[in-house]
Amino acid sequence: MTIAPSGTRALIVGLAGHSLTEGERAFLRDVRPWGLILFARNVDTPEQVAALVADARAVLGWRVPVLIDQEGGRVQRLRPPHWLEYPPAENFGLLYDNDRTRALNAVRLNSRLLAHDLLTLGIDVDCLPVADLRLPEGHGIIGNRAYGSDAAIVAPLAGAAAQGLLDGGVLPVLKHLPGHGRAPVDSHEHLPSVSAPRAVLEETDFQPFKALNALPLGMTAHVVYEDIDAQNPATTSRVVLDEVVRGLIGFDGALMSDDLSMKALSGSFAERARASIAAGCDLLLHCNGDPAEMAEVAGEAPVLVADALTRTERALALRITPPAFDIEAARRDMARLLDPAL
Repeated sequence: MTIAPSGTRALIVGLAGHSLTEGERAFLRDVRPWGLILFARNVDTPEQVAALVADARAVLGWRVPVLIDQEGGRVQRLRPPHWLEYPPAENFGLLYDNDRTRALNAVRLNSRLLAHDLLTLGIDVDCLPVADLRLPEGHGIIGNRAYGSDAAIVAPLAGAAAQGLLDGGVLPVLKHLPGHGRAPVDSHEHLPSVSAPRAVLEETDFQPFKALNALPLGMTAHVVYEDIDAQNPATTSRVVLDEVVRGLIGFDGALMSDDLSMKALSGSFAERARASIAAGCDLLLHCNGDPAEMAEVAGEAPVLVADALTRTERALALRITPPAFDIEAARRDMARLLDPAL
């Protein structure tokens, strides 16, 4: 089954380890989340990851989306010796400065290679591209994960990265809406607050997301934009999600929260979940695999209906079976594109 069965909840959850526990099996059957997300703690060998994905899908009874953060550089859950080390986004931005066509071909092929790695394991959603700008006041949590500091460079590179994933049968997730680049602290640890005027944000930070508003999935930023909503981060701000993400940016894909277990958010996990749904998130993301936290978030996750259901179904319909792909030739082409001597 490609589309989520009736009763599926607006929830994406993590798992604890290399295989499902009996408690996780019961939780998945009872809660029926829309998606799962994997981290390094879930990864050992290709055979083990594929078995974990297949087992979880068997429990849920459909081809539930399986997400991972496989950007390249610092954020890469699948690593050597079983998988290649992929370059960070910044490398493609530097290449773009010298040869735009080469850079766009390289980033698209890079994502096509990523998609091949993921789909071989059954993973069909990659939390990529990062469309945030790299700005001097921003914390290093974005850093070289960004393609650059100029929206005119970031947008085409992020778009090519997304297309490479789609060509390979893997759904991209646009992040972090509406822009994390100016955040002065790491939202995993603290709540960032951005003081730049709304007009400046609209002309700069928000522009790459506007250019990519047709992508099927997006992820919010746990960031306060003081000139738009001084009280709430984007994830829990109806103003930001309505006026900026759905309005100015025009994003019409399925919108997931960033991880609700991050320390940027306050309140109980139930309160975080309720606030995210009330603000306009279609899907709740909880990553750390803690069963008590997951149960609390799940208790507030609604069954997918109406617009949220339509947007998620539109996304799932893009999971194609890709044509045959010569992986070794693609790797050689990739090395050539990235070699400054060639």
